[in-house]
Amino acid sequence: MTGRNTRTDSLTLEVVELIGAVVARYHEEYEQAAGRHALTGAQARVLGLLSLEPLPMRQLAQKLKCEPSNVTGIIDRLEARGLVERRPDPADRRVKLAAPTEEGLRTARSLRESLDFARRPLAGLSQDERVSLRDMLRRMVGAGGDVADAVNVGTDGDSGV
Repeated sequence: MTGRNTRTDSLTLEVVELIGAVVARYHEEYEQAAGRHALTGAQARVLGLLSLEPLPMRQLAQKLKCEPSNVTGIIDRLEARGLVERRPDPADRRVKLAAPTEEGLRTARSLRESLDFARRPLAGLSQDERVSLRDMLRRMVGAGGDVADAVNVGTDGDSGV
């Protein structure tokens, strides 16, 4: 920028507002999809992360940016529903991994497939435009950063269950 205050730059403000609108739409749809599976948003996000790879509870808490005790409660509820299980870590049997069950994997897949708010608008973009958007978002998130680490997916806790 050439001496402009980026806080008051009208283009920057518009981009920030648009990002906020996308995030709000995503969270609203995610909460609705989770509710259709009788899950809280936090439970659905944990299940989604675990569907990518089993994780120790402490690492899961770090990814979600929340307290390990909160993750324990979420895992307890998911385990009671038969969606998650605790198993020994093959690399260190003293550590327990949270891992999705087959039903948990099916539920996580169903949740992902039901989140289509962005698919329609993205379908209107060319392959090159989607690659450019992805690359710009990666730059905004931080080079080399884990998307799950960069997106604050666990701030709403697990209250109400």
